[in-house]
Amino acid sequence: MEKIKLVVATGNTHKLKEIAEIFTQFEVISQKQAGFAGDVEETGKTFLENALIKARAASFALGCIALADDSGLCVNALDGAPGVFSARYAGEHGNDQQNRALLLKNLQGKKDRSAYFQCAVALVFPDGTELCAEGKTHGEILTKEVGDGGFGYDPVFQSADLQKSFGVATAQEKNSVSHRFRALTNLLATLEKSGKSL
Repeated sequence: MEKIKLVVATGNTHKLKEIAEIFTQFEVISQKQAGFAGDVEETGKTFLENALIKARAASFALGCIALADDSGLCVNALDGAPGVFSARYAGEHGNDQQNRALLLKNLQGKKDRSAYFQCAVALVFPDGTELCAEGKTHGEILTKEVGDGGFGYDPVFQSADLQKSFGVATAQEKNSVSHRFRALTNLLATLEKSGKSL
């Protein structure tokens, strides 16, 4: 039986792989693979607003069901920063190394290093139906990078669930407790409750 295609509004291959590992009943493809190369500006003030902006744009352009997520790292001692600016914290979008370096610099001398990753996901249907969910994973920011696995802030994030850095965790370990896994699991539950078919 052919799997239903689920278009994900992202160009991030790490993210696409993570979503595909959770949404196993669908053929997960990127919006570019589906024929939409639009660069959507994320102007939302929250993760959920940004997820909806991206999912709506892809769904409208392709006339299909589209999934988008927005996520980031929130550090309590920095009043929730980097938050929605996680990918461009140091200025240049997607420069993980610089983002991590700036985060460690800004946390120097801070006793409270508690933090959490938050993810918001939005599923938008061509008929205008929108389903949303969120997920979090808690931990703390290490004083230096540990491991070179994962992406983004993973090497400086000590997971409370795993008792190890996301930088040394296997993909399976990380996916079992990640903010994205929790948000997507919550979304699947919301989808089932809604009675909406894909």
